[in-house]
Amino acid sequence: MAIIKFGTDGWRARIAEDFTFANVEIVTQALIDYLKTQNPGGKLSVLVGYDRRFASDLFAQRSAEVFAGNGVAVDLFDTDVPTPLVSFEVKRRGLDGGVMITASHNPPDFNGFKFKAPFGGSATPAITNQIEQLVGATAPQRLPIDEARKQGIANVIAPPDYYRRHIENLIAITDLKKADCTIIADPMHGTGGRWIENLLAGGKIKVETIRAERDPMFGGVLPEPMPWNLELTSRVIRERGALMALVTDGDADRVGAMDERGEYINTHQILMILLLHLVRNKGWKGSVVRTFSQSVIVRRIAESYGFRLFETPIGFKHIGEIMLDPANDFLTGGEESGGIGIRGHIPERDGVFNCLMLLEAVLAAGKKPSEIIRDIWKEFGEFHFERNDLHVPIESGLKLVAEMRDNTPNEFAGFKVVGTATLDGTKLIFEDESWILFRQSGTEPVLRVYCEATSIEKMKTLMNEGVRLAKG
Repeated sequence: MAIIKFGTDGWRARIAEDFTFANVEIVTQALIDYLKTQNPGGKLSVLVGYDRRFASDLFAQRSAEVFAGNGVAVDLFDTDVPTPLVSFEVKRRGLDGGVMITASHNPPDFNGFKFKAPFGGSATPAITNQIEQLVGATAPQRLPIDEARKQGIANVIAPPDYYRRHIENLIAITDLKKADCTIIADPMHGTGGRWIENLLAGGKIKVETIRAERDPMFGGVLPEPMPWNLELTSRVIRERGALMALVTDGDADRVGAMDERGEYINTHQILMILLLHLVRNKGWKGSVVRTFSQSVIVRRIAESYGFRLFETPIGFKHIGEIMLDPANDFLTGGEESGGIGIRGHIPERDGVFNCLMLLEAVLAAGKKPSEIIRDIWKEFGEFHFERNDLHVPIESGLKLVAEMRDNTPNEFAGFKVVGTATLDGTKLIFEDESWILFRQSGTEPVLRVYCEATSIEKMKTLMNEGVRLAKG
């Protein structure tokens, strides 16, 4: 049995190595044992969804069979769906939880198991810790899906329309359809499919979807909306004269974008645009959450309006915890990797919803995306961001993080270090609030180096030194 640990959002592992049918059964049984502690003697009901990865439908079926074998009423989707749809339906139907078989943005030879809690979002660390403690405690009980359906314990269902209607109620879809522009939608061969195109269909706006088809190899790039994976997207924007591209990751819970020039709009900038749109165009107020690798500018915007600001470790589950407490008066929050939450929606990141909200913000501004970003810089200060994912041994990554924390240099790449922060990894902070962060991934053997600086030149200088140190 593999060591099953939940990272920033779920358990992920390499298919056929650790992510096997046997281990999916084991983790499903542990989840069931946990659910029984939350509802002793009660009737449990759950939902199971899956993405477009290799054998995801079969792994999802196996998980559903274990639920059925334990007498848990289970609905299994008959097609791949975005992760946020599973979260939404769990909350709408008042279920005990949901499972999504997905490895999100990980390489194609990985798959994963996400648990969506009854509140309609990622399970909190407190919940996943309890599930981990139950792994292997009980032998999995399994009932084949055909027999489970005959007995009325399991159902195979089509995705209902409630999620679509909910999005249409929160975003001015009718107004978006009237826009005279071309938009590129890029689901990166993931479960985002043609969701954006279909939601905007029937109006003047033209939406062209690329990479819409299922491809378990994701066209040879990782299904993560980062600039090095979006060369095709950039080219299509320029060829079509599009206003922008709206991008979702492998399971459609993360948002990405590119501007009218085919230049990457990083997720710091997306959160800035959305925050200002919610405040200035919708008149909303509330608290703002940024994870440890999010932008200085997000903090400055929140402070300018007197909003309460939370800073959390990296991982959307930490934002989700703050969203769940009404006392926090949550407005919006986001992580650097594209997970953004907004009041009124589920306490979950949602790539499809956030893409449409971003489009609403851009159209409301009446400017090109690059112009909106330049305006933000003029008002709140100019910062440039870059992230490097370095494939180094876990031990080496952890050693560097510890070295930067315990033996912090007085200077780094020729710039004076004025402080450190260690909420999640080790961040070196410079005199003008530029910073560089070293963090070992919680889900894969990757050391991530993040950097934000007041000029492209400074950012490159800091990042080059960071990469040099990481590579030893």
